Amino acid sequence: MTDSTPHGTTAVRAATPARQPFHYPLTRPFVEPDWRRIPGYRDVTQAEWESALWQRKHTLKNLKELKAALGPFLPDALAASIERDQKERATMSLLVPPQMLNTMRLEDLWTDPIRRYMLPAFEDRDPDWPSHPKSQRDSLHEADMWVVEGLTHRYPTKVLAELLSTCPQYCGHCTRMDLVGNDVPQVEKHKFSLQQKDRYTKILDYLRATPQVRDVVVSGGDIANLPITVLENFVSRLLDIPNIRDIRLATKGLMGLPQHFLQDEVLRGLERMAKKARERGADIAVHTHVNHAESLTPLVARAVEHLLDMGFRDVRNQGVLMRGVNASTETLLELCFTLLDHAHIMPYYFYMCDMIPSSEHWRLAVHEAQRLQHDLMGYLPGFATPRIVCDVPLVGKRWVNQLTDYDREKGISYWTKNYRTALEADDAGALTRRYEYYDPIYTLPESGQAHWRAFRARA
Repeated sequence: MTDSTPHGTTAVRAATPARQPFHYPLTRPFVEPDWRRIPGYRDVTQAEWESALWQRKHTLKNLKELKAALGPFLPDALAASIERDQKERATMSLLVPPQMLNTMRLEDLWTDPIRRYMLPAFEDRDPDWPSHPKSQRDSLHEADMWVVEGLTHRYPTKVLAELLSTCPQYCGHCTRMDLVGNDVPQVEKHKFSLQQKDRYTKILDYLRATPQVRDVVVSGGDIANLPITVLENFVSRLLDIPNIRDIRLATKGLMGLPQHFLQDEVLRGLERMAKKARERGADIAVHTHVNHAESLTPLVARAVEHLLDMGFRDVRNQGVLMRGVNASTETLLELCFTLLDHAHIMPYYFYMCDMIPSSEHWRLAVHEAQRLQHDLMGYLPGFATPRIVCDVPLVGKRWVNQLTDYDREKGISYWTKNYRTALEADDAGALTRRYEYYDPIYTLPESGQAHWRAFRARA
């Protein structure tokens, strides 16, 4: 906008920044929280805290250890609720590294977002609908699509290799609760039947014989629980297969146990992988899983800097949308800017929480996810604006606006697909069929909730 001045020249009228729903720059200090405020860690030295061995040795595995670490910060009512949840609702056992505990808001653990998914309480769960009637243990049918044990061939050119069934920490919302972790009263976990060496050999043999596969997600469980020599050997053999062009190492441990990735032996192994990938002309990246900005600390950033310096293509974040954790525009934007500005991690995906048992209180309706995607646009660089996706059973990842129809009353969205999974090689109707996804029942109008009450009564 311009004015004509008395001298016949043009002047630019000064503009002021518009007020926005989200304020940038960030105001939260990016620091390592002082672990010494936690009673159980009062005498822990910096060298101990930054030791992966110390972190693993002191990882909390049960309520007794949690009480000993937190002392008076753990209210009796919350402790009782966590204990009841482990007996009656939880699909994962407790496993929390000190690093993760240290990023929780100790002054109010009931409402802390990280506690809500790492240490679920019975009172957190929806009392009427703890599980959706359509929930399943293996909600994405990953094991059904195993072409060999532990290798899911779900997409035309991409596969998922589950190398192990353990993690450095267990998240309450784990989509692989069917396989990963220890048995809990509600879930007796499935086990791999083949020995590790034999499974890996069969996975690699399949990939050599299947040239249409170019992209391998190496996961589990979590690769942070795999000895670096074993991981390097597997990745090196992957890189010897000419058709493999992309390798993604999946680890929440990068955030939950960054100390692992700062060990000299681990760094040397990762650097050799990056070097071989570069020589092969292949890309190697790390995918991590951060759900809240407060989980990110300078130790995480230090580990990421090493990965980028040694030639990893990228470090990307795949978070999960969860009510009570990050289901607001402000929380997601703060997380995304913290990932970019401080941790040098690329915001990539936010998945809608999968339809596993006991997950209803976390899940969002599709229309809520669509609103969040709308409200994220325009703040972040285009290349760093995360896609919110619905992982539709038997379909795969779909942007939340890609549905073909939506019954908001019953909370049923309908989706189509453009490729066949390993289950549908001879299914002529796979590409014309509509596949269903279900909103949480408590988000529906009363008429829709009545529909599902009647459905439950008939079951």
